[in-house]
Amino acid sequence: MPVAPPHLCSCGNIVASGQRCSCQIAGDRARKARHDRRRPSARERGYNHEWRKARAAYLITHPHCTHPGCNAAATHVDHVTPHKGDDALFWDGSNWQGLCAHHHNSTKQREERKPVQP
Repeated sequence: MPVAPPHLCSCGNIVASGQRCSCQIAGDRARKARHDRRRPSARERGYNHEWRKARAAYLITHPHCTHPGCNAAATHVDHVTPHKGDDALFWDGSNWQGLCAHHHNSTKQREERKPVQP
């Protein structure tokens, strides 16, 4: 199996194939920190005690990840259609799905970052 050669980072460091330069990692951390400073807290976004009770009840009745081919235990209640602050959509139980941590934190987040197709 062929291995790609190392590449030259924009900062001038030579980086092994499949690896990221320390300057890229630091840049990502700084970008995420800026985003987190502007983002409202979980409580301000509606994830309060009432949500925790509703989430626990939902996971009892829907214990498995709904991602196709995955039968892992659901640990997150995800909004199928992102609520974006809409209280009615936030509390609409038909808009909820149980996901395992892997599919909630990777697959679902990647889907939500895609641009909307007209």
